[in-house]
Amino acid sequence: MPSPGVLVAALYASAQECGLICPADQGPEARWASGVPVLAARDLTGLLGHLKGTQVLPEPPPGEITEGRTYPCLKQVKGQDNAKRALEIAAAGGHNLLMIGPPGSGKSLLASCLPGILPPLSPVEALEVSMVQSVAGLLEQGRINRARPFRAPHHSASMAALTGGGLKVRPGEVSLAHLGVLFLDELPEFQRPVLDSLRQPLETGQVDVARANAHVTFPAQVQLVAAMNPCRCGYAGDPARNCQRYPGCVNDYQGRLSGPLLDRIDLHVHVAAVSAVDMTLPPPAEGSAEVADRVAAARERQTARGVRSNAELDGEALEQFAWPDDKGRELLMLAAQKLRLSARGYTRTLRVARTIADLSRAERVGRAHIAEALSYRQMALQG
Repeated sequence: MPSPGVLVAALYASAQECGLICPADQGPEARWASGVPVLAARDLTGLLGHLKGTQVLPEPPPGEITEGRTYPCLKQVKGQDNAKRALEIAAAGGHNLLMIGPPGSGKSLLASCLPGILPPLSPVEALEVSMVQSVAGLLEQGRINRARPFRAPHHSASMAALTGGGLKVRPGEVSLAHLGVLFLDELPEFQRPVLDSLRQPLETGQVDVARANAHVTFPAQVQLVAAMNPCRCGYAGDPARNCQRYPGCVNDYQGRLSGPLLDRIDLHVHVAAVSAVDMTLPPPAEGSAEVADRVAAARERQTARGVRSNAELDGEALEQFAWPDDKGRELLMLAAQKLRLSARGYTRTLRVARTIADLSRAERVGRAHIAEALSYRQMALQG
């Protein structure tokens, strides 16, 4: 039978200068750990024969690297220039994103386009992601994928499914999305305790699962992308189909989201309704390939600063690389007072502004970059 965690065990064996015995189907997985003698037997009879010297087990083949699946292109999205701009900023800096709009406005399509504009995983990152998949028993035939994970759990998911748990503790969706995207559609439909359980991993990049029989820490450095309607019926603020219970419908629906969770989301963007006329427009000239090039260039500048993305900038690095010029600082101070930004909101605004500056190839964060970053912090969720 397949055994979860073979890759992790092989890496540990390599560090201890030991060998490893595993099921035959997981031999390619174990081969990713360099310098480890691997015995991959189909049954105990074959293994005993090898140890007695009556037969020789063949060396398992190495695992394969795949480039991943194909995702929708941004050319499929009609209109929605503001939302596509926010999506590009989110991809370039690894920022969390919330899209608010009526049903059928293209929120899910936009989210599914995100993996297609993200840079592929580096070899080290791919191995890191594969270790989580190995523990979860999802690494098939030792194949390592360079595409960033994209996980989209249903809103009925339990806390254990999202953050990890079970009798034999396994990683949850937030860990399976490590170094990739966790997409939560219909955000307010998730149970509030389940959503609030994401607050720690979104802040620390890891999740601690404490059970009576185990205490395990899983990596969970994810980019959260969420989508929601403005109200339960979905049409608050729509001039064509007004919400009949406004504002109660809006307040009840949006009240399911806690302030601390929303404060951890860097970009809030409204996605307008799409009309039949919009659908007849020709596809935009720019698609995912062009946006991916700009995202890759911005990520290269961030890597040169010693971080994977601007979402990781903190402390002295944040002050060194994201501190705005005089005009930008003046605007930020004024906005912090008027918008009553929390310390977390202030920090995240600086990170987003640094990403916007990177996309425009600017060395210093300026007033225009701060202004655009602040436009995404105004959490006017009401339709």
